[in-house]
This record gives sequence, structure tokens and C-alpha cells, in this order.
Amino acid sequence: KKFNKIYIGQTNDVERRLTEHNSGNHRYTKRYIPWSVIYTEKFNTRAEAMQREKELKSQKGREFIWNIIGNE
Repeated sequence: KKFNKIYIGQTNDVERRLTEHNSGNHRYTKRYIPWSVIYTEKFNTRAEAMQREKELKSQKGREFIWNIIGNE
């Protein structure tokens, strides 16, 4: 089933985080299982990653992500 949802977050271990979300142990993400990774970016510091996460969670950032998904 497709839910048309995106999750934007930051982690130092994408595979572990994806497994956590698909395990059903997180209130928001368990409603939309299964999750898959569509797009990632790497940063040298957590501060840089958190800044980019904030940008991607803005309306402009979400449009950027939906454009990537539309090209999949």
C-alpha cells in the first residue's frame, strides 16, 4: 500500500534507522510501513546535517524531495 508520505531525518547509520522505522516501534513511522530510502546526503558534521534537515523540512525542501520522487 502506498501512503504518499515522506520522512526527513538525519542519522549516522541509514540502514539501522530504516530498520528501526520498519520495525513498528516508532509512533509516526509505524503507520506507514514499509519505508524505503529514496535520497540521502552526507555531511562532515552533525550541525551541517541538522541545518540541511531543517531546510528539507521547509516547503521548498519538501518540493525538492517530491521532485526527486517524481523522477524515480
